Amino acid sequence: MNTDRIRISVVIPLYNKEREAARAVRSVLDQRYLPLEIIVVDDGSTDRSAAAVEELAAPEVRLIRQANAGVSAARNRGTEEASGDYVAFLDADDWWEPGFLEEIAALIGEFPGCGIYSTAFRIVRDGRRFPARQPQRRGVVADYFDEAMTRYVCLPSSSCLPRSVLLEAGGFPPGMKLGEDLYLWTKVAARHPVCFSPRPEVNYSVTASNRSSAIYTPERTEFSFRDLYTEGNDSLNEYIARCGIAKAITVAAKGDTRAGREAERFFRYTRRYRFGWRKLYLLNRLPRSWRPGVLALYNRLAWMIARKGL
Repeated sequence: MNTDRIRISVVIPLYNKEREAARAVRSVLDQRYLPLEIIVVDDGSTDRSAAAVEELAAPEVRLIRQANAGVSAARNRGTEEASGDYVAFLDADDWWEPGFLEEIAALIGEFPGCGIYSTAFRIVRDGRRFPARQPQRRGVVADYFDEAMTRYVCLPSSSCLPRSVLLEAGGFPPGMKLGEDLYLWTKVAARHPVCFSPRPEVNYSVTASNRSSAIYTPERTEFSFRDLYTEGNDSLNEYIARCGIAKAITVAAKGDTRAGREAERFFRYTRRYRFGWRKLYLLNRLPRSWRPGVLALYNRLAWMIARKGL
């Protein structure tokens, strides 16, 4: 396949990221393989996020404003507006290396017919960059669900999907505020191959302002990881248990014991993520006032251990 004919639209959901928005857009403008278009969807920002994009005065950028409806709705709006055959997503917190779209186009050319194309990324924390635990082989992932149990295969800012596949899957689940990307990846990977490159072409910031995982508030959505359970598909079911439990830990830490215990009961079948299930079980039984501090301490210690390679 001639990569010159691969038409990629870039969609950037934007909500109160005044400090980071211009950096994200500039990283797209600096790509060696230029996209067909850059669509920034301002999801009802109350700061100068939209103004920061407008001040770039880049004719390649189309700014769309909408009332606040959440990151899934913003990404879906961008997908609907896109003219390209493929849609690459970039969160406004993050930024690409100049070779990201070039590598994505190369993957599409070498491995046509996949539902997701993704590259490796680096974690940015306190101004320093760290490698993430990811696959090391370039090409189609043999078993996405097995691989994703222990490694990061896809991240919104590192992924590009055929627009037709996005529309077929119904896009990102509206109203879901945590794990909405994993929910979509699961639906797509159940029907299509996933392709990965170990080249770290993306910078994922965990300390940027207004990161959704840091400001989680109760959801109002009809979608749940429990809906993805498929009888007889152990690999998929173990993966959704991991996603559902990880999400429930955050929810329980915020004080929602009912949702935490529902997840605890439903996902008790897991064999590969028993450690996470036990963590949820214990968290659900702590006093609500203790949970945020206990979880924050655990996460900090886990990060310190990971940095030391233990």
